[in-house]
Amino acid sequence: MTLSYPRPAHRVLLAVLSVAASVLTAASFQVHAADFADAQLDRAIAGTHRSAVDQARDPYRHPKETLRFFGIRPDQTVIEIAPGAGWYTDILAPFLRDHGKLYAAHYAASGPDSNDYRRQGRARYEAKLAANPALYGKVVVGDLPVRGFTDIQPPGGADMVLTFRNIHNWIKDGHLDDSLKAFYDVLKPGGVLGVEEHRARPGTSVDQMIATGYVTEAYVIERAQAAGFKLAGRSEINANPRDTKDYPKGVWTLPPSFVEGDRDRARYAAIGESDRMTLKFVKPPIRP
Repeated sequence: MTLSYPRPAHRVLLAVLSVAASVLTAASFQVHAADFADAQLDRAIAGTHRSAVDQARDPYRHPKETLRFFGIRPDQTVIEIAPGAGWYTDILAPFLRDHGKLYAAHYAASGPDSNDYRRQGRARYEAKLAANPALYGKVVVGDLPVRGFTDIQPPGGADMVLTFRNIHNWIKDGHLDDSLKAFYDVLKPGGVLGVEEHRARPGTSVDQMIATGYVTEAYVIERAQAAGFKLAGRSEINANPRDTKDYPKGVWTLPPSFVEGDRDRARYAAIGESDRMTLKFVKPPIRP
C-alpha cells in the first residue's frame, strides 16, 4: 500500500483553509452573540414590568442604542451607579439575570452623606426590588462609593460600570474624583465605564455646572482621564439640539422634572429632555 502525502502547495492551501474556517467560525459566533444580546435587550425594554411613564421616555433616553454603544453583553458583571428609582435597573436586571450579574450602588441609607431624600429613595428602590423577586431577586444592592466601594466588590472585578445623569451631583458633593477612582479600581483591566450626562456649553464654569446641572464634555473627559481611564468613544445618541441650556432653574426646568410646574410647560415639553453626552471610557489592560 502506498501512502500519499499532501504536496507542499497543498499543505499551504490546507493551512489557509483551516485558518479561514477558524475565522469564519469566530465571526459567526460573534454575530450570533450580538444577535442574542440584541434580542435580550429588546425583550427587556419591551417588558410589561416597565411602566407606561418609563416607556414614554425611551425616545429621549434611547436605552438600546446607549447600552449597545457601551458594548454591554448579557454575560457581564455590571455595576449601576446611583440608580435612582430604577429606570435603567428595569432594563438591566432582566437583561443580566440569567447569564450575568447586576450590582446597584445606591445612596447610603445612613452616614454623613445621607439625608432624608436619599434615604427615602433608597428605601423605595429596595421595596421595588423586593416586590418582584422573579425579576430583581439576583440584583445586589450596596452603597454609592463616595470615597471607595465598601460592599460591592465583584471578585476579579466588574466588566462595566454605568452612570446615567449623576456627574453633576458628584461635582456638587465634592467627590467626583474619588468616585471615578473607585470606578477605576472596581473594574477589571479592559473594563468599561459608560457615562451619560447633561451637556453644558464649552467654557461653562464649574460653579455654573453645579447651579444648572449641565456639565461640559471636556470636564468629564479630563477628570476620567485623571483617574486613569482612556476615552474609547463618544456618541450623539442622546443629543438634543433643541435644548438651549439657559433656563431659570437649570436642567430641572425640562422634562421629566418640570420644576416650574405649569409655567411654560408646553414650551419645555416641546424641547424634550436635556442634551446629553454619551461617553465610553476603558480601564487600560495590563501589558505583559
